[in-house]
Amino acid sequence: MSSDGPYGRQGFNANAGTGYGGNASYSNSQQQQQGGGGGGAPPPGGGGGYMAPSYGQGYGGGQYAPPNYGGAPPAQGGGYGAGAGQGMDNFQGDGGDEDKSKKGRKSLALAALNNNVLIWAGFFTASLGVYFMLSGGDFSFLMTYGAMSRMFGFGILNFKTFKSQRATGVSIKTLQLYCLVFFFRLTSIIRHEGYLPYDKSGDWLYHIIEISALSFTASALYACMGPYKRTYQGDLDTFGEMNVPAGFGAIYLAVPVFVLAVFVHPNLNSDFLSDMAWTYAMYLESVALIPQLYMFQKQTSGVVELLTAHFVAALGFGRVMEFCFWVYSYHELANSAGSRLPGYLALFSQFMQLVLMLDFFWYYYIAVKNATPLVLPSHSGMGMV
Repeated sequence: MSSDGPYGRQGFNANAGTGYGGNASYSNSQQQQQGGGGGGAPPPGGGGGYMAPSYGQGYGGGQYAPPNYGGAPPAQGGGYGAGAGQGMDNFQGDGGDEDKSKKGRKSLALAALNNNVLIWAGFFTASLGVYFMLSGGDFSFLMTYGAMSRMFGFGILNFKTFKSQRATGVSIKTLQLYCLVFFFRLTSIIRHEGYLPYDKSGDWLYHIIEISALSFTASALYACMGPYKRTYQGDLDTFGEMNVPAGFGAIYLAVPVFVLAVFVHPNLNSDFLSDMAWTYAMYLESVALIPQLYMFQKQTSGVVELLTAHFVAALGFGRVMEFCFWVYSYHELANSAGSRLPGYLALFSQFMQLVLMLDFFWYYYIAVKNATPLVLPSHSGMGMV
């Protein structure tokens, strides 16, 4: 509302020729041409109209000062209650801003929580569809389920990397190791059937999942080493960089595991290269996440991007599914002499990976539940690596 009209915020001003009867109008001016009392005398030449009392001017020339609720002194002759109104506006404004801020944070958290739920709901829905169509209820579907979870995890990583155009928080060493995992596993399962699921998913679906996972892993590795290399945090991805060129720390995991697979492997395919390749993939996958977990620990803030956390959690969930399968089937992983040592080593390696990830799973659960970034403590079980 304007402050200049006859009913403006400035009060009542007596000016000749306006107001009721053509003479009186509203003003809070303390200087009246005539009369200091309640009604005041009509101005000269007036038309006999009624002149309202001048609010803000006391009887007998004195001025009544309204209480100052707002903290600032009221303007001279200001309308009664002006200070109070301003004070209440300030009070309500501060509270309103705080309430809006809280509502905004709650809305963002709710939106993030909904996204988390949708991501995993989509995965579980798709996996259940595959289960009912192809598994026939066979227990070996857990192998396919674990492979689907790995593919899902690397799909999330690609989405995160290419959408944000950033490679922050991602370990190239882990991606390199997983490329080796999928490559060696494929060289075994494409040529032979000894390590495939028993149900229909082992006929063709398992192969497609592994090929897709290798493609996703190679794509993420290309993004981190190519177009988005400037955002890659090489100063944090330093696992194993002792007496080797920068970026080759993964060799401390890849080479010892390869030697172990050469000497200790099952014989389901009755082919040395095929059996050794599958075993190498099995053992190597159990340690492939170590550089990524080590990188998390190197971050001073301890904050992990939620999509990166989804990626690691999906890999961990896939390992849980395979571990459940091999707990009941490890006795089949025997070598040519009948020893079950390869089966015991497979169980032990998977179990140790899950132990290293226990606290990650806990903090991941808290982050997803509260729709907040995943924050890892500075010292945890992952400090073992």
